[in-house]
Amino acid sequence: MGRARPGRQPTMMTCLRPPTLAVILVACAASVAGQAAGSPREQSYLGFDRNEYPGDAHLPTLRKTFSFSGYWLNVPPGANRNTWIGKRERLREAGFGFLVLFNGRLDAELKKASDARDLGGLDAKAAAEAARREGFPPHAVIFLDQEEGGRMLPEQKAYIYAWVEGVTAAGFRAGIYCSGIDVTDGAGNITTATDLRQSAGERQILYWVTNDACPPSPGCIAPRKAPLAAESGTSFAEVWQYAQSPKRRDVARGCPKNYSRDGNCYPADLERDRLFVDLDVATRPDPSLGR
Repeated sequence: MGRARPGRQPTMMTCLRPPTLAVILVACAASVAGQAAGSPREQSYLGFDRNEYPGDAHLPTLRKTFSFSGYWLNVPPGANRNTWIGKRERLREAGFGFLVLFNGRLDAELKKASDARDLGGLDAKAAAEAARREGFPPHAVIFLDQEEGGRMLPEQKAYIYAWVEGVTAAGFRAGIYCSGIDVTDGAGNITTATDLRQSAGERQILYWVTNDACPPSPGCIAPRKAPLAAESGTSFAEVWQYAQSPKRRDVARGCPKNYSRDGNCYPADLERDRLFVDLDVATRPDPSLGR
């Protein structure tokens, strides 16, 4: 994965003058059952992401721990090719949900562009076309990988929101992978996720935040009871990336000594194969609704 820098609550049903006692019992029982199930944000599922496809042979072992996998639609950051192409059905058959990703542009590229909004629209079209080719269903969530953090510059927001609008117009749902770590600038403290949400207007965006500082992160561990995405420090997060490979020593220096000696995070039974991952939790076992 890249190196991004730094629902409504259930309410009581009121049963007003129903025609029969049966209606009262059914309606009120449904209300109680809904409350007992809890808010979706009180659910948590473990997943992983990585820039390189892990290989078909490793899927059964990974599935013992993880409910979902990242899935790149274009070339990941720092790579020269995309090894995920054509692997959706293999992952689906293995039982994985998906975090569908599209690698966005850095600010240096946007500054050179004649119009950042135009570039965002073109990339949205490319993301939607790639999602269709890979067999992802309509209304699946595509997350734009926003590698740079802090308060977004005007050209970055122009690009991001044009991308969001284009993906939405193409029939998919838009999400953003970005930093959930507080940084200080001339206007005060801000996270990238909060900055983008405050400026988004009526645009519907799902947020996948990265925050590998301990706390709130537990470090490189896949616990039986996974932390909640909202525990990332971003209350509106749908997904939280809480550990990265390699460990970012400037951010995660306070984490427990549960990373490997080489600084990477390895799933159970896969350290000997040097299969390192980034660790995520989400409110759903298929965060992109990609199955």
